[in-house]
Amino acid sequence: QLSLFRLTLKRFFSTSHPSVDLKEMKKFQRLAHKWWDEEGEYSALHSMNDIRVPFIRDTLLNMSSNYHLGNPLSGVRILDVGCGGGLLSEPLGRLGASVTGIDPLEDNIRTADQHKSFDPVLAERIQYKSSSLEEIVEESMETFDVIVASEVVEHVADLEMFIKCCSRVLKPEGSLFITTINKTQLSYVLGIVVAEKIMGIVPEGTHEWEKFVPPEELERLLESNGLSVKTVNGMLYNPLSGSWSWMESTSVNYAMHAVKSGLQGQSSPTDVPSEMESEQPSATAGTTM
Repeated sequence: QLSLFRLTLKRFFSTSHPSVDLKEMKKFQRLAHKWWDEEGEYSALHSMNDIRVPFIRDTLLNMSSNYHLGNPLSGVRILDVGCGGGLLSEPLGRLGASVTGIDPLEDNIRTADQHKSFDPVLAERIQYKSSSLEEIVEESMETFDVIVASEVVEHVADLEMFIKCCSRVLKPEGSLFITTINKTQLSYVLGIVVAEKIMGIVPEGTHEWEKFVPPEELERLLESNGLSVKTVNGMLYNPLSGSWSWMESTSVNYAMHAVKSGLQGQSSPTDVPSEMESEQPSATAGTTM
């Protein structure tokens, strides 16, 4: 019966339209060698690490009483979906996590592999794979403690399929972290007109406003796939200082943390307030749901 279920699942994912958008891939293809240029096209993603890495780290520490000083994420298996050149995979690896970074673009994976090879510790902790999320679903059912999809969902072809796959490969009570852009008039003005056309913070054509995702829509998709949204924080980019900060409004950028439901009858560890929460304002600033 189990093998029949797996066969059906395999057919479902192989015959469904993949979430990878070929047009989006072409955009990133020509910038694949630029990932680690901190002053270049990806400078805003480099500086985003200053808030997204502590957000992921502190949220996970708040959920666990078992952590190691120096390697706080030791023993945590993380899947970084759409990892690009490894900008987020590397700092998560440095925190002790075992990271699998996947990206459909081989040139991105080549860049990521080359960069991690300079650090023997990261070479051990991070594994990169040129793959879409759908392609690893069957081999990775309920494998990962954490999935990170940062600045990815606004580029996928089929968001519902993408979230479904995330839920499949996440362990019960596992965490999903998403950062993305809301679909508002303000996000059009700041995210496309100002950021792309006027200031050139990101290359023109990087984003399509139609593909931006309102937090309400994302939450609906997550809830319908067995994930419960715990936190939604607004994010603000200051183009003059090149830095990010948390804010209450989610009208432009936002970060979301959701937890997959556990076994029936068991409560999620995040249902219990942690003593650490009051000590980590940087990670939980903004609106908590």
